Amino acid sequence: MKTIIKDIAHIQTGLFAKPSGMGELVYLQSKHFDEYGQLHVVLHPDLLAGGISEKHLLQDGDVLFAAKGTKNFAAVFENHNEPAVASTSFFVIRPTDEKVLPNYLAWFLNNHNTQTLLKAQAIGTSIPSISKQVIENLEITLPSIETQKAILQIAKLRNQEKSLKQEIETLKDLKINHQLLQAINYER
Repeated sequence: MKTIIKDIAHIQTGLFAKPSGMGELVYLQSKHFDEYGQLHVVLHPDLLAGGISEKHLLQDGDVLFAAKGTKNFAAVFENHNEPAVASTSFFVIRPTDEKVLPNYLAWFLNNHNTQTLLKAQAIGTSIPSISKQVIENLEITLPSIETQKAILQIAKLRNQEKSLKQEIETLKDLKINHQLLQAINYER
């Protein structure tokens, strides 16, 4: 089934705030994520909760889409994280239809073909930005929940394979360098 994102999710912009360094909420920014959209730092509450509307608090399963800059990615917020709000760098996409898994939506947004399409529609020269309207009107194919789960499992296994290949290459480099150093020391 094909649909557009605004028909299966509510989309809102992140919140503009100035972190105080201490507080009750985490102010999620792009810098908290690696190039694959994974949280790469321990999060510390750095924003006071006073004056923050409940609608801005992230919920389990919200998809964060980094729409500003050249590093566009989607990540799923999980409730084991600290209570948080997203910065204005993100659109918060909250699925409203049980026919879509949040992780599938994030996978779809991170897919190379989708990224190419989105980047082609970005506006701005110094800091490219993908508009809310572009995300809302993005067409998505929704297979069955079982198929979505299978796609996610295959993607996860593929990422593990890539990671293992990288580890193998690193270990080969270390071994060869070690052997070369031993050969040099042997000649002395």
